[in-house]
Amino acid sequence: MKKTIGYVLVAWALLSGCQPGKTAQPELRVGVASAHINPEVGAYIAGDRQDRKFTGVRDSLFAKAVVFSDGEEKIALVTLDCIGLMFPEVQRIRQRAAELCPIDASRIVVSSTHTHSGPDVVGLWGSDYAHSGVDSVYMEFLVQTAARQVKNALANLQPAKVITAETQFGEPWVQNICDEEIDRTVAIMQLQQPDGAPIATLTNFACHPTYLDAKFSEVSADYVQGYYRTVKASGGGEAFFLQGAIGGWVQPVDGEASFEKAYQRGNELAQAVRQALGSGKELSNTRLAYGSLPLQFPVENEGWKQLAAIGTIKRSIADSVETEVSWFAVGDAQFATHPGETAPYYGLETKRLMGGGPKFILGLGNDAIGYILKPSFFEDPSIPHAEYLTSMSVGKPAGPLMMEGLSQLISENKLQKTTLSTEQ
Repeated sequence: MKKTIGYVLVAWALLSGCQPGKTAQPELRVGVASAHINPEVGAYIAGDRQDRKFTGVRDSLFAKAVVFSDGEEKIALVTLDCIGLMFPEVQRIRQRAAELCPIDASRIVVSSTHTHSGPDVVGLWGSDYAHSGVDSVYMEFLVQTAARQVKNALANLQPAKVITAETQFGEPWVQNICDEEIDRTVAIMQLQQPDGAPIATLTNFACHPTYLDAKFSEVSADYVQGYYRTVKASGGGEAFFLQGAIGGWVQPVDGEASFEKAYQRGNELAQAVRQALGSGKELSNTRLAYGSLPLQFPVENEGWKQLAAIGTIKRSIADSVETEVSWFAVGDAQFATHPGETAPYYGLETKRLMGGGPKFILGLGNDAIGYILKPSFFEDPSIPHAEYLTSMSVGKPAGPLMMEGLSQLISENKLQKTTLSTEQ
């Protein structure tokens, strides 16, 4: 990676205001907000084949925001029920939110759940590749709504404690159909009022929401909707679903396409989360830290360049494309973004870099720049589905460059933590 790549990393010593002999923890406050982001009937559906349009709304899509504040730092995490929001639109949300409320735009992370029963927000699923499926009016509505949820969440700040838990889920119905690595870990963070009443439940799990893909024409969050409903019904507060590393190719393999099956699987995920929280642990350290690193991915795929050149994808894509990786921490719990659909290998490697403590991988975090695959997918066409997956990737260097950037961010964080510990 070129040394000219800059990065922003907030030192833990500055965040905590620590001085020798001073051990007081800052008070963590959190706020949440959500709103519907349903497209109009007749809008293009993202996922699978082109030229499909919505005929109705089966269940609502959401823009949700949670804001963390420790008195020194504020971090916002936004989740969207869509196939994946690209970096330029993420930047628009950040800027709009910063105009609406006192938060640093660079401290806003946007993650997509990747439902294939949501609107085209990329451009690939219009009538054909020469015509974008993106509705500019809807995109403005989406950006405005997401930004307002950051403002509303910030206005809803209240004292909170953090409970974390972990479990395994998805055996045997979730599989990597490329016959490669898979991570069935469910990472959980529940934000609670001081008396234990849940404010929000954040769940990180990797599996394509594609029960309904190309089979139905109604708006739906797929199995994620079943998770939302059960968390709400069980009193778990606002439900956030954080998609994981699903590229290369993590899918449900039930063999049954129905809303009922999708909702059932989401309900089962929520029940597994609830059971795991029964033995969850409270974080003693809730200081916040944040870092981000801009990246340039070389674009080896001429298709991406051509789609950008004709306006199907409204983004600057030439010999390289701008993207970003981010890392942030709530005490010992760490979050890292992957700017696309990443092979599970990269999720596992990112967790290895993080070390101990709760770990969350935000797939489609701050970008949706296609599949980010291991180099072997480009070298060995006998890997199942390699031909298709590589055709939807910007190129072979993306994965190694992403990991180099995350390694830099995480290593710098460990250095800052060690320095702080020594000073104390």
